[in-house]
Amino acid sequence: MEKSRRELNRRQFLKKTAGGVASLTLLGSLPTRVWGAPKRLPNFVFILIDDLGWRDLSCYGSTLYETPAIDELAQQGVLFRQAYASFPRCVPSRYSIMTGKYPARYGVPGLHSDLPAEEFTVAEALKQAGYATFFAGKWHLAKENDPEYPYPDKQGFDVNIGGSSAGSVVSHFFPYGGVKKTLRGKKRVIKLPGLEKGKPGEYLTDRLTDATVKFIRQHRDKPFFVYLSHYAVHVPLQAKKPYVDRYVHKLELLPKPSWPPYIREGVGWTKMLQDNPVYAGMIQSVDDSVARIMQTLRELGLENNTIIIFTSDNGGLSTRGTRAYKGKHALATSNFPLRAGKGWCYEGGIRVPLIVKWPGVTKPGTDTDAIVLGADFYPTILQMAGLPLIPKQHLDGISFVPVLRGEEATARHVAFWHSPVGRPWSTGDENASVIRVDDYKLIDWYDKGKLELYNLDMDPGERIDLSDSMPEKRDELYRKLKAWRKEVGAYMAKGKAGKRKKRRAE
Repeated sequence: MEKSRRELNRRQFLKKTAGGVASLTLLGSLPTRVWGAPKRLPNFVFILIDDLGWRDLSCYGSTLYETPAIDELAQQGVLFRQAYASFPRCVPSRYSIMTGKYPARYGVPGLHSDLPAEEFTVAEALKQAGYATFFAGKWHLAKENDPEYPYPDKQGFDVNIGGSSAGSVVSHFFPYGGVKKTLRGKKRVIKLPGLEKGKPGEYLTDRLTDATVKFIRQHRDKPFFVYLSHYAVHVPLQAKKPYVDRYVHKLELLPKPSWPPYIREGVGWTKMLQDNPVYAGMIQSVDDSVARIMQTLRELGLENNTIIIFTSDNGGLSTRGTRAYKGKHALATSNFPLRAGKGWCYEGGIRVPLIVKWPGVTKPGTDTDAIVLGADFYPTILQMAGLPLIPKQHLDGISFVPVLRGEEATARHVAFWHSPVGRPWSTGDENASVIRVDDYKLIDWYDKGKLELYNLDMDPGERIDLSDSMPEKRDELYRKLKAWRKEVGAYMAKGKAGKRKKRRAE
């Protein structure tokens, strides 16, 4: 059944894209070179961390978290200070990375919570160009425990380790899967293919890194695309005891900030301090993972032909809603000076770390304020590989190769977000749409009929609302935002969760 459905989806895709990419033959292969392409296909290692906040690395200003390997990567490549996830939560953000589209085009979240089989993913594009493709970690783009629904191995990856419908694990120590109780009291069965067997005490971040290193060693003589999507640093917050002890001691030595540990945010609270030693230990293990991968590439002589991209799927978990955890569990981190965190359309929820190392192209140790969105990875990766773009697939992605080459300050001037399924009971966020045009950002809290306008160059913490003092700019951006919602058919939810009317923007 899956095979026949997949073949049908492929024919549908060919029909839809025939006009724009007539040269694309999914039954054969993509044209493998374009003018100006490198002589040898570069390798790719794409590292996605779950819920890693914008300031959760020492190279982004953290004084608690220690990330020497990631800092070294930043010194060897380009560090982006204004990179964004396409959505402040997991599924829509990951959908955008794989498709090059705004999540609102498909109605995720709200109408859908998956990656449809008919999408031609960036992994499929690379696979058809001759790449060996590998996925390890969190997928979260399939319908829950549906054996008919495609996992990574059905959407462009030769190998899948751990990727399923699961958005988190039962434990970061083996066994990783099993029955999990959600915040709302429901029970979920977490299945993680390829991770069913393990050793007591084994740590998941290490296990996924082991599999990644093994794949790289086995495919050293062929171009590869590695997508390492760690379940860390998502809850449950669990770290190796020596690392936890280390950060407990470090916190005792650090000076105490003068500001309060929490401030009000909407119906809930925002964490203002980075003071969780367990979360710090999880980040330490992520840094160990990056170190091992970089060392493996050096040992195999692949360092100079491997592009490394390191980023996060959304902002750090720093806010608490009306019922979240009922005060029993510590929040993960703080995104301060950015406002709020995961789930929110303020900068703390959508701005993420991004480091790109492209040997021979990027200038080592470069910082940039170029605006980059999660949807931009698809066309950027194709262009880095010297492959033809597929505009009708990555509709909303803009290649930032000119930024990496030092030719342009930014490739993107406009970005949109649409979050129609707020979780006031969990992270405290509410339904909102956003437009950013250069330095100005407008937030439409459409359930409340409230607009907020900020100048991110002058006020990255979004504390000074300019909507009343700059009515012309406010109205200009609002018109553009409404036009975009209508163009993409954005799902406009109203009312409490579970009682929302499913309707598109008009």
